[in-house]
Amino acid sequence: MSVTSPLKLALLMDPREEGWPSMDLVGEALLEGLSARPREVQVTGVRPALHKVVRRLPKVGARNAAFNADRLLTRFGAYPLRALLTRRGHEAFHVVDHSYAQLVHTLPAGQTGVYCHDLDAFWSVLEPSRDPRPAWFREMARATLRGLERAALVFHSTQAVRSQLLAHGVTDPARLVWAPYGVSPEYHPGPDPSDASEALLAPLGGRPFLLHVGSAIPRKRLDVLFDVFAALRARHPDLRLVQQGGALTPAQREQVAQRGIAGALLQPPKVDRATLAGMYRRAWAVLVPSEAEGFGLPVIEALACGAKVIASDLAVLREVGGEACTYCPVAQVEAWVETLDALLSGRQHAPSPEARRARAGRFTWPQHAHTVLEAYLHLLRHS
Repeated sequence: MSVTSPLKLALLMDPREEGWPSMDLVGEALLEGLSARPREVQVTGVRPALHKVVRRLPKVGARNAAFNADRLLTRFGAYPLRALLTRRGHEAFHVVDHSYAQLVHTLPAGQTGVYCHDLDAFWSVLEPSRDPRPAWFREMARATLRGLERAALVFHSTQAVRSQLLAHGVTDPARLVWAPYGVSPEYHPGPDPSDASEALLAPLGGRPFLLHVGSAIPRKRLDVLFDVFAALRARHPDLRLVQQGGALTPAQREQVAQRGIAGALLQPPKVDRATLAGMYRRAWAVLVPSEAEGFGLPVIEALACGAKVIASDLAVLREVGGEACTYCPVAQVEAWVETLDALLSGRQHAPSPEARRARAGRFTWPQHAHTVLEAYLHLLRHS
């Protein structure tokens, strides 16, 4: 088809109320990167609010189930209608988050791409034994997966995700586009006047601390994080743990209490990127004990700030972190403790700060935007 210049592209983003900082970052960084190229693309950010329907009902509206019900109504009702209206005046459509791939059903599929960050949303359909779910959830996941399967382009951040997509027959190689994430400019080794981390970390009293950045969902393995930290504290009593971004479950809170680390754990409120960068810079090391990841943004963010990173030995994290990180076997607490103890005591040395920053320098949001834009221009010129 013929393509106007500039290309008219709609960028469909998650509602902010979803509360996924990584998805907010990816969408906002892409919007900014494409907006910086007005001669090539005219980009429109589409981001509806999470509609309040069930949450307005008396008695039930304050419950978490009411919030989740409104999420479903927005995902499968209000947002598809908004997407339908978006068709007019645009030539291409980019769905920032695969959790909203159902939007493809109301968009021209041949002109639409979806960024697939990982396959977590689809395991209940692709591998039911891995993620057992009720029938209604599987139907929802199946509708979203069908949208991803229909998309003309499927973007991915790592080759590990690409391999999973192909192994499960979700798409074919011709439609796949490798578009790694970038590092936001706030993440750098120098001071920043917008950094408020010093005040947030004041309760630590200047003691050294380990930092974990991420949610409390099972694959992040906070259970491993807490066990490793508890064992390390027996050898390094001054050591503290800072966890940013996770709302602990009752089981996780119980584990913290049983391990006797509640007084050494600090969970600051949600912070902006400049302050998070300050936390990376001040941390003795950043730990990433996940058992699965689609990319691992904290890895490159921490490296960009010059921080030491100790991560699970996953193919995807080695792909991202390269030789700039130290790796430990997944969920093997003793191995993690011994490695960290060796680093803390100086018996083992982490990769140099220069190597860390150089690795992070390979990932930029302008390059991400360039890759996405070129994929749509190529698609439309050859359709």
